[in-house]
Amino acid sequence: MPRPRTITDEQLLDATGRVIKRMGPGFTLADVAKEAGVSVGTFAQRFGSKHGLLLALFTPGTEQAVLAIRTAAAKHTDPVEALRAGAVAAFADLDDPETAANDLAQLASDLADPALRVALDKHFGTVQAELTVLATAAELPEAAGRILHALGNGTAIQWSVRPRGKLITLLRKDIGAVIDAWR
Repeated sequence: MPRPRTITDEQLLDATGRVIKRMGPGFTLADVAKEAGVSVGTFAQRFGSKHGLLLALFTPGTEQAVLAIRTAAAKHTDPVEALRAGAVAAFADLDDPETAANDLAQLASDLADPALRVALDKHFGTVQAELTVLATAAELPEAAGRILHALGNGTAIQWSVRPRGKLITLLRKDIGAVIDAWR
């Protein structure tokens, strides 16, 4: 009879996210197992490998990004302000330069792997679709969702290299400038 699970996949994936934020792509299954308080075998049994673990991270990561966008946008009745808030919220988890640099380093690693690149494409497409819905409601160009997502990514990369002030403040400024130019 198999042993009952004492930790959920969600808890294991949360631990993985925390380790990536601290260590970037150089993390090991042992690092994540230590963070989660389980054996390496638990990860191997559930996800097969580090690669399988990274693939599994995309679904909850995309769901969290969509929730952040929708929650931030729902706080505003003005569609333009909802779009501004949603576009910034998509990057709110990059709260300090080290976290941003580690997340972006993992992104670069993901881009080098064909299967992870496909998962990343789906993630980006979903985030862009959410922003496009908000941009349509604000009567902005059809490409606004893609452009604002690309701007957010570029701003996050630039800020992680040269962190000056808060990323959220810079995102609000940059995203606001583009939205205001469209209006």
